[in-house]
Amino acid sequence: MASILCSRSLGPNIAACKSFVTGGCFSCIDRASLSLPTKVRKASRRVYSATAQEVEITQGVPSSLSTLQYQDDTLDICRVVNGMWQTSGGWGKIDPQSAVDAMLRYVDAGFFTFDMADHYGPAEDLYGIFINRVRRERGEELAFHVKGLTKWVPPPVKMTRAYVEQSIDRSRKRMDVKTLDMLQFHWWEYSDRGYLDALKHLTDLKGEGKIKTLALTNFDTKRLQIILENEIPIVSNQVQYSVVDTRAQRKMEELCQLTGVKLITYGTVMGGLLSEKFLDTDISIPFVGPSLNTPSLNKYKQMVDAWGGWSLFQDMLRTLRKISLKHGVSIPTVAVRYVLNQPAVAASMIGVRLGLSDHIEDSKAIFSLQLDEEDEANINQVSAKGRDLLKVIGDCGDEYRRA
Repeated sequence: MASILCSRSLGPNIAACKSFVTGGCFSCIDRASLSLPTKVRKASRRVYSATAQEVEITQGVPSSLSTLQYQDDTLDICRVVNGMWQTSGGWGKIDPQSAVDAMLRYVDAGFFTFDMADHYGPAEDLYGIFINRVRRERGEELAFHVKGLTKWVPPPVKMTRAYVEQSIDRSRKRMDVKTLDMLQFHWWEYSDRGYLDALKHLTDLKGEGKIKTLALTNFDTKRLQIILENEIPIVSNQVQYSVVDTRAQRKMEELCQLTGVKLITYGTVMGGLLSEKFLDTDISIPFVGPSLNTPSLNKYKQMVDAWGGWSLFQDMLRTLRKISLKHGVSIPTVAVRYVLNQPAVAASMIGVRLGLSDHIEDSKAIFSLQLDEEDEANINQVSAKGRDLLKVIGDCGDEYRRA
Protein backbone atom coordinates (compact mmCIF):
# COMPACT_ATOMS: atom_id res chain seq x y z
CA MET A 1 0.00 0.00 0.00
CA ALA A 2 1.70 3.18 -1.14
CA SER A 3 2.24 6.07 1.22
CA ILE A 4 0.48 8.95 -0.53
CA LEU A 5 0.20 11.66 2.08
CA CYS A 6 3.72 12.86 2.76
CA SER A 7 3.25 16.53 3.67
CA ARG A 8 6.02 17.48 1.24
CA SER A 9 4.34 15.61 -1.63
CA LEU A 10 7.21 13.16 -1.85
CA GLY A 11 5.03 10.06 -1.87
CA PRO A 12 6.65 7.10 -0.17
CA ASN A 13 9.91 8.94 0.62
CA ILE A 14 9.97 7.98 4.26
CA ALA A 15 12.95 10.16 5.16
CA ALA A 16 11.03 13.26 4.14
CA CYS A 17 7.91 12.12 5.98
CA LYS A 18 9.72 11.61 9.27
CA SER A 19 9.71 15.27 10.29
CA PHE A 20 5.92 15.20 10.20
CA VAL A 21 5.28 12.14 12.31
CA THR A 22 2.97 12.19 15.25
CA GLY A 23 2.55 8.47 14.80
CA GLY A 24 1.96 6.02 11.96
CA CYS A 25 0.71 2.57 10.90
CA PHE A 26 0.85 -0.14 8.25
CA SER A 27 -1.10 -2.99 6.67
CA CYS A 28 -4.68 -4.05 6.14
CA ILE A 29 -5.74 -7.27 7.83
CA ASP A 30 -8.87 -9.38 7.81
CA ARG A 31 -11.48 -8.84 10.51
CA ALA A 32 -11.02 -12.49 11.42
CA SER A 33 -7.41 -11.84 12.40
CA LEU A 34 -8.59 -9.46 15.14
CA SER A 35 -9.41 -12.42 17.36
CA LEU A 36 -6.74 -12.53 20.02
CA PRO A 37 -5.72 -15.87 21.49
CA THR A 38 -7.98 -16.77 24.41
CA LYS A 39 -5.12 -16.30 26.90
CA VAL A 40 -4.43 -12.76 25.70
CA ARG A 41 -8.10 -11.83 25.41
CA LYS A 42 -8.83 -12.85 29.00
CA ALA A 43 -5.73 -11.13 30.32
CA SER A 44 -6.55 -7.95 28.44
CA ARG A 45 -10.03 -7.77 29.88
CA ARG A 46 -8.66 -8.37 33.35
CA VAL A 47 -5.93 -5.73 33.46
CA TYR A 48 -7.24 -2.85 31.37
CA SER A 49 -9.85 -0.31 32.26
CA ALA A 50 -10.68 3.23 31.25
CA THR A 51 -13.23 5.61 32.64
CA ALA A 52 -14.28 9.19 32.00
CA GLN A 53 -15.66 11.54 34.61
CA GLU A 54 -16.00 15.26 35.31
CA VAL A 55 -13.42 16.74 37.63
CA GLU A 56 -12.35 20.24 38.54
CA ILE A 57 -8.65 21.09 38.48
CA THR A 58 -7.64 24.09 40.66
CA GLN A 59 -10.01 27.04 40.13
CA GLY A 60 -10.45 26.32 36.42
CA VAL A 61 -13.65 25.23 34.73
CA PRO A 62 -14.71 21.58 34.94
CA SER A 63 -12.61 19.54 32.55
CA SER A 64 -13.48 16.03 31.39
CA LEU A 65 -11.02 13.47 32.67
CA SER A 66 -10.08 10.14 31.14
CA THR A 67 -8.35 7.56 33.31
CA LEU A 68 -6.01 5.20 31.46
CA GLN A 69 -5.15 2.09 33.41
CA TYR A 70 -3.03 -1.02 33.21
CA GLN A 71 -3.14 -3.22 36.32
CA ASP A 72 -2.26 -0.91 39.24
CA ASP A 73 -0.92 1.92 37.08
CA THR A 74 -3.35 4.75 36.31
CA LEU A 75 -2.93 8.02 34.47
CA ASP A 76 -5.54 10.77 34.50
CA ILE A 77 -5.50 12.96 31.40
CA CYS A 78 -7.74 15.73 30.16
CA ARG A 79 -9.96 14.59 27.27
CA VAL A 80 -8.76 17.62 25.32
CA VAL A 81 -4.97 17.44 25.10
CA ASN A 82 -2.78 20.44 24.29
CA GLY A 83 -0.68 19.38 21.30
CA MET A 84 2.77 20.97 21.09
CA TRP A 85 3.70 19.94 17.52
CA GLN A 86 3.56 23.62 16.56
CA THR A 87 6.74 24.31 18.50
CA SER A 88 8.69 22.31 15.91
CA GLY A 89 8.65 25.21 13.42
CA GLY A 90 6.48 26.45 10.57
CA TRP A 91 3.74 28.10 12.66
CA GLY A 92 5.54 31.26 13.79
CA LYS A 93 8.42 32.08 16.11
CA ILE A 94 7.98 30.81 19.66
CA ASP A 95 9.09 33.04 22.53
CA PRO A 96 9.85 30.75 25.51
CA GLN A 97 8.47 33.07 28.20
CA SER A 98 5.28 33.78 26.25
CA ALA A 99 4.90 30.07 25.54
CA VAL A 100 5.18 29.12 29.22
CA ASP A 101 2.74 31.90 30.16
CA ALA A 102 0.29 30.42 27.65
CA MET A 103 0.74 26.92 29.07
CA LEU A 104 -0.17 28.26 32.51
CA ARG A 105 -3.34 29.82 31.09
CA TYR A 106 -4.38 26.47 29.65
CA VAL A 107 -3.83 24.77 33.00
CA ASP A 108 -5.79 27.49 34.83
CA ALA A 109 -8.65 26.82 32.41
CA GLY A 110 -8.58 23.10 33.25
CA PHE A 111 -6.56 21.83 30.27
CA PHE A 112 -3.74 20.19 32.16
CA THR A 113 -2.40 17.62 29.67
CA PHE A 114 0.34 18.40 27.12
CA ASP A 115 1.54 16.22 24.26
CA MET A 116 5.03 16.54 22.79
CA ALA A 117 7.87 14.48 21.29
CA ASP A 118 11.62 14.22 21.33
CA HIS A 119 11.71 15.78 17.84
CA TYR A 120 9.20 18.62 18.30
CA GLY A 121 11.85 21.32 18.46
CA PRO A 122 12.05 22.75 22.02
CA ALA A 123 8.78 21.17 23.22
CA GLU A 124 10.28 18.99 25.95
CA ASP A 125 12.52 21.84 27.15
CA LEU A 126 9.54 24.21 27.30
CA TYR A 127 7.64 21.67 29.35
CA GLY A 128 10.57 21.45 31.76
CA ILE A 129 10.59 25.22 32.25
CA PHE A 130 6.81 25.23 32.58
CA ILE A 131 6.52 22.42 35.15
CA ASN A 132 9.19 24.05 37.29
CA ARG A 133 7.23 27.28 37.24
CA VAL A 134 4.08 25.41 38.25
CA ARG A 135 5.94 23.89 41.18
CA ARG A 136 7.25 27.27 42.32
CA GLU A 137 4.15 29.39 41.76
CA ARG A 138 1.24 26.97 42.12
CA GLY A 139 2.57 24.24 44.36
CA GLU A 140 3.28 20.53 44.12
CA GLU A 141 -0.40 19.55 44.30
CA LEU A 142 -1.22 21.23 41.00
CA ALA A 143 2.07 20.05 39.49
CA PHE A 144 0.99 16.49 40.31
CA HIS A 145 -2.20 16.93 38.25
CA VAL A 146 -0.37 18.35 35.21
CA LYS A 147 0.56 15.61 32.75
CA GLY A 148 3.25 15.59 30.08
CA LEU A 149 2.91 12.94 27.37
CA THR A 150 5.97 12.60 25.16
CA LYS A 151 6.93 10.43 22.21
CA TRP A 152 10.09 8.63 21.31
CA VAL A 153 10.70 8.30 17.56
CA PRO A 154 14.02 6.46 17.21
CA PRO A 155 15.96 5.98 13.98
CA PRO A 156 16.22 2.43 12.58
CA VAL A 157 19.16 1.25 14.68
CA LYS A 158 19.67 -1.75 16.95
CA MET A 159 17.50 -1.36 20.06
CA THR A 160 19.93 -2.17 22.87
CA ARG A 161 19.05 -1.58 26.51
CA ALA A 162 21.73 1.13 26.76
CA TYR A 163 20.45 2.99 23.70
CA VAL A 164 16.81 2.89 24.80
CA GLU A 165 17.63 4.02 28.34
CA GLN A 166 19.85 6.84 27.11
CA SER A 167 17.01 8.13 24.91
CA ILE A 168 14.48 8.02 27.75
CA ASP A 169 16.88 9.69 30.16
CA ARG A 170 17.32 12.52 27.67
CA SER A 171 13.58 13.21 27.65
CA ARG A 172 13.41 12.98 31.46
CA LYS A 173 16.20 15.53 31.74
CA ARG A 174 14.68 17.94 29.22
CA MET A 175 11.24 17.71 30.83
CA ASP A 176 12.79 17.89 34.32
CA VAL A 177 10.83 14.93 35.69
CA LYS A 178 11.91 11.82 37.52
CA THR A 179 9.23 9.73 35.81
CA LEU A 180 7.73 10.29 32.37
CA ASP A 181 3.94 10.33 32.75
CA MET A 182 3.58 8.60 29.39
CA LEU A 183 6.05 7.45 26.77
CA GLN A 184 4.45 6.96 23.35
CA PHE A 185 6.59 4.85 21.04
CA HIS A 186 6.78 5.11 17.25
CA TRP A 187 8.47 2.70 14.81
CA TRP A 188 9.20 3.23 11.13
CA GLU A 189 9.64 -0.20 9.57
CA TYR A 190 7.50 -3.14 10.64
CA SER A 191 9.76 -5.53 8.72
CA ASP A 192 12.34 -4.77 11.41
CA ARG A 193 11.07 -6.55 14.52
CA GLY A 194 13.36 -4.43 16.65
CA TYR A 195 10.26 -2.61 17.85
CA LEU A 196 9.56 -5.54 20.17
CA ASP A 197 13.07 -5.32 21.60
CA ALA A 198 12.60 -1.60 22.21
CA LEU A 199 9.23 -2.10 23.87
CA LYS A 200 10.59 -4.82 26.15
CA HIS A 201 13.37 -2.47 27.26
CA LEU A 202 10.81 0.29 27.79
CA THR A 203 8.74 -2.11 29.89
CA ASP A 204 11.78 -2.77 32.05
CA LEU A 205 12.38 0.98 32.44
CA LYS A 206 8.75 1.37 33.43
CA GLY A 207 9.28 -1.24 36.13
CA GLU A 208 12.27 0.78 37.37
CA GLY A 209 10.16 3.93 37.73
CA LYS A 210 11.42 5.93 34.76
CA ILE A 211 8.10 5.65 32.88
CA LYS A 212 4.64 5.62 34.44
CA THR A 213 2.60 4.44 31.46
CA LEU A 214 3.65 3.01 28.11
CA ALA A 215 1.78 3.80 24.90
CA LEU A 216 2.12 3.73 21.12
CA THR A 217 1.77 6.29 18.39
CA ASN A 218 0.57 5.42 14.89
CA PHE A 219 0.77 1.66 15.20
CA ASP A 220 -1.67 -0.31 13.08
CA THR A 221 -4.10 -2.94 14.29
CA LYS A 222 -1.99 -5.92 13.31
CA ARG A 223 1.12 -4.70 15.11
CA LEU A 224 -0.87 -3.57 18.16
CA GLN A 225 -2.22 -7.10 18.43
CA ILE A 226 1.30 -8.57 18.19
CA ILE A 227 2.54 -6.20 20.88
CA LEU A 228 -0.30 -7.14 23.24
CA GLU A 229 0.38 -10.83 22.62
CA ASN A 230 3.93 -10.16 23.85
CA GLU A 231 2.43 -8.83 27.11
CA ILE A 232 3.67 -5.26 26.64
CA PRO A 233 1.59 -3.03 28.99
CA ILE A 234 0.14 -0.62 26.42
CA VAL A 235 -2.57 1.79 27.61
CA SER A 236 -3.18 3.81 24.42
CA ASN A 237 -2.37 4.32 20.76
CA GLN A 238 -2.23 7.82 19.26
CA VAL A 239 -3.75 7.92 15.76
CA GLN A 240 -5.17 10.33 13.22
CA TYR A 241 -8.96 10.57 13.52
CA SER A 242 -11.49 13.11 12.26
CA VAL A 243 -14.90 13.39 10.62
CA VAL A 244 -13.00 12.95 7.32
CA ASP A 245 -10.51 10.26 8.35
CA THR A 246 -12.51 7.63 10.20
CA ARG A 247 -10.20 4.67 9.57
CA ALA A 248 -9.83 4.13 13.32
CA GLN A 249 -13.55 3.30 13.57
CA ARG A 250 -12.92 -0.01 11.87
CA LYS A 251 -10.37 -2.67 12.84
CA MET A 252 -8.52 -0.48 15.34
CA GLU A 253 -11.66 0.32 17.32
CA GLU A 254 -12.66 -3.34 17.36
CA LEU A 255 -9.34 -4.41 18.86
CA CYS A 256 -9.40 -1.53 21.35
CA GLN A 257 -12.89 -2.47 22.50
CA LEU A 258 -11.74 -6.06 22.95
CA THR A 259 -8.57 -5.27 24.93
CA GLY A 260 -9.28 -1.95 26.68
CA VAL A 261 -6.50 -0.05 24.90
CA LYS A 262 -7.72 3.51 24.31
CA LEU A 263 -7.10 5.97 21.47
CA ILE A 264 -5.66 9.46 21.73
CA THR A 265 -6.44 11.25 18.49
CA TYR A 266 -4.73 13.96 16.49
CA GLY A 267 -5.69 15.69 13.24
CA THR A 268 -9.20 16.00 14.71
CA VAL A 269 -9.63 19.59 13.45
CA MET A 270 -7.32 18.86 10.48
CA GLY A 271 -4.84 21.59 11.31
CA GLY A 272 -7.60 24.20 11.23
CA LEU A 273 -9.27 23.17 7.97
CA LEU A 274 -12.35 22.15 9.96
CA SER A 275 -13.26 25.72 10.83
CA GLU A 276 -15.37 28.66 9.71
CA LYS A 277 -12.28 30.15 8.04
CA PHE A 278 -12.45 27.62 5.20
CA LEU A 279 -16.24 27.46 4.82
CA ASP A 280 -17.48 28.48 1.34
CA THR A 281 -13.97 29.15 0.05
CA ASP A 282 -12.15 28.28 -3.15
CA ILE A 283 -8.50 27.82 -2.29
CA SER A 284 -7.67 27.12 -5.95
CA ILE A 285 -7.85 30.86 -6.69
CA PRO A 286 -4.59 32.55 -5.60
CA PHE A 287 -4.89 35.44 -3.14
CA VAL A 288 -8.67 35.07 -2.89
CA GLY A 289 -9.29 32.30 -0.38
CA PRO A 290 -7.38 31.66 2.85
CA SER A 291 -3.86 30.38 2.34
CA LEU A 292 -2.53 27.01 3.40
CA ASN A 293 0.32 28.63 5.29
CA THR A 294 1.26 25.98 7.85
CA PRO A 295 2.64 22.43 7.56
CA SER A 296 -0.57 21.08 9.14
CA LEU A 297 -2.89 22.79 6.65
CA ASN A 298 -0.90 21.39 3.72
CA LYS A 299 -0.79 17.93 5.25
CA TYR A 300 -4.53 17.72 5.88
CA LYS A 301 -5.42 19.26 2.52
CA GLN A 302 -3.82 16.14 1.03
CA MET A 303 -6.07 14.05 3.25
CA VAL A 304 -9.08 15.97 1.93
CA ASP A 305 -7.96 15.23 -1.63
CA ALA A 306 -7.58 11.53 -0.87
CA TRP A 307 -11.01 11.42 0.77
CA GLY A 308 -13.14 13.21 -1.80
CA GLY A 309 -11.88 16.66 -2.75
CA TRP A 310 -12.66 20.24 -1.83
CA SER A 311 -16.28 20.26 -2.99
CA LEU A 312 -17.23 17.33 -0.77
CA PHE A 313 -15.22 18.89 2.05
CA GLN A 314 -17.40 22.00 1.71
CA ASP A 315 -20.44 19.77 2.18
CA MET A 316 -18.90 18.55 5.42
CA LEU A 317 -18.15 22.10 6.59
CA ARG A 318 -21.71 23.21 5.83
CA THR A 319 -23.07 20.24 7.77
CA LEU A 320 -20.83 21.02 10.73
CA ARG A 321 -21.78 24.71 10.52
CA LYS A 322 -25.48 23.88 10.66
CA ILE A 323 -24.91 21.76 13.76
CA SER A 324 -22.70 24.42 15.36
CA LEU A 325 -25.36 27.11 14.89
CA LYS A 326 -27.97 24.79 16.39
CA HIS A 327 -25.88 24.42 19.56
CA GLY A 328 -24.27 27.88 19.64
CA VAL A 329 -20.69 26.64 19.26
CA SER A 330 -17.98 26.66 16.57
CA ILE A 331 -17.25 24.16 13.80
CA PRO A 332 -14.05 22.87 15.49
CA THR A 333 -16.00 22.29 18.71
CA VAL A 334 -18.47 20.05 16.87
CA ALA A 335 -15.66 18.21 15.07
CA VAL A 336 -13.84 17.39 18.31
CA ARG A 337 -17.01 16.42 20.20
CA TYR A 338 -17.90 13.96 17.44
CA VAL A 339 -14.56 12.15 17.77
CA LEU A 340 -14.66 12.19 21.58
CA ASN A 341 -18.03 10.45 21.41
CA GLN A 342 -16.49 7.40 19.74
CA PRO A 343 -16.26 4.45 22.14
CA ALA A 344 -12.51 3.78 21.97
CA VAL A 345 -11.41 7.42 22.22
CA ALA A 346 -9.95 8.60 25.52
CA ALA A 347 -8.84 12.05 24.37
CA SER A 348 -8.41 14.28 21.33
CA MET A 349 -5.52 16.60 20.72
CA ILE A 350 -5.82 20.23 19.63
CA GLY A 351 -2.62 21.98 18.58
CA VAL A 352 -1.64 25.03 20.62
CA ARG A 353 0.29 27.94 19.11
CA LEU A 354 1.79 28.95 22.41
CA GLY A 355 2.12 32.71 22.85
CA LEU A 356 0.69 33.35 19.38
CA SER A 357 -3.01 32.49 19.67
CA ASP A 358 -5.28 30.30 21.77
CA HIS A 359 -8.63 28.52 21.57
CA ILE A 360 -9.43 28.11 25.24
CA GLU A 361 -13.06 29.24 24.99
CA ASP A 362 -13.81 26.90 22.07
CA SER A 363 -12.18 24.06 23.97
CA LYS A 364 -14.27 24.74 27.07
CA ALA A 365 -17.42 24.46 24.96
CA ILE A 366 -16.52 20.90 23.92
CA PHE A 367 -17.40 19.53 27.33
CA SER A 368 -20.86 21.08 27.52
CA LEU A 369 -21.79 20.19 23.94
CA GLN A 370 -24.08 17.20 23.52
CA LEU A 371 -24.58 16.02 19.96
CA ASP A 372 -27.88 14.27 19.37
CA GLU A 373 -28.53 11.29 17.11
CA GLU A 374 -29.56 13.52 14.22
CA ASP A 375 -26.30 15.51 14.46
CA GLU A 376 -24.16 12.39 14.34
CA ALA A 377 -26.25 10.84 11.58
CA ASN A 378 -25.81 13.95 9.42
CA ILE A 379 -22.03 13.90 9.93
CA ASN A 380 -21.88 10.17 9.16
CA GLN A 381 -23.91 10.67 6.00
CA VAL A 382 -21.43 13.16 4.53
CA SER A 383 -18.42 11.18 5.74
CA ALA A 384 -19.72 8.07 3.96
CA LYS A 385 -19.81 9.93 0.63
CA GLY A 386 -16.03 10.06 0.56
CA ARG A 387 -13.63 7.32 -0.47
CA ASP A 388 -12.90 4.50 1.94
CA LEU A 389 -9.54 5.70 3.27
CA LEU A 390 -8.84 2.27 4.73
CA LYS A 391 -8.64 1.04 1.13
CA VAL A 392 -7.02 4.18 -0.31
CA ILE A 393 -4.31 4.63 2.34
CA GLY A 394 -4.40 1.62 4.64
CA ASP A 395 -4.79 1.23 8.36
CA CYS A 396 -3.95 3.93 10.91
CA GLY A 397 -0.59 5.51 10.12
CA ASP A 398 0.07 3.87 6.76
CA GLU A 399 0.49 7.37 5.35
CA TYR A 400 3.87 7.53 7.11
CA ARG A 401 5.27 4.28 5.75
CA ARG A 402 6.50 2.73 2.54
CA ALA A 403 4.47 0.32 0.46
